[in-house]
Amino acid sequence: MLDFSHINWRATRHRGIHLHVLRHDETNGDATVLVRMEPGCAYPAHRHRGIEEVFILQGGYRDATGVHRAGDYVLNEASSTHHPVALEDKQEDCIMLAVAHGGIELAQKQ
Repeated sequence: MLDFSHINWRATRHRGIHLHVLRHDETNGDATVLVRMEPGCAYPAHRHRGIEEVFILQGGYRDATGVHRAGDYVLNEASSTHHPVALEDKQEDCIMLAVAHGGIELAQKQ
């Protein structure tokens, strides 16, 4: 079993959302990050500039496309938008590896 407690997580301004940036390319926006979402917490709605590849390592999340759990690989197409919310069924954090080609843009608040 993987031990995620030794990762240097950085809290974000969004409740229950933590990041660990593995790589960020300032020239093209590419980013590889570990994301940790506490149960019931939501990553802000965002649009993908390029494709986003996600591999869920622990827990899971739901969005408009369905429920995604540990072991799932999710491919979000360029220009797609979603709003992932961590599952609460097992009371464990959702931890995923995300590779955002070109980065993301947070959706405007309504």
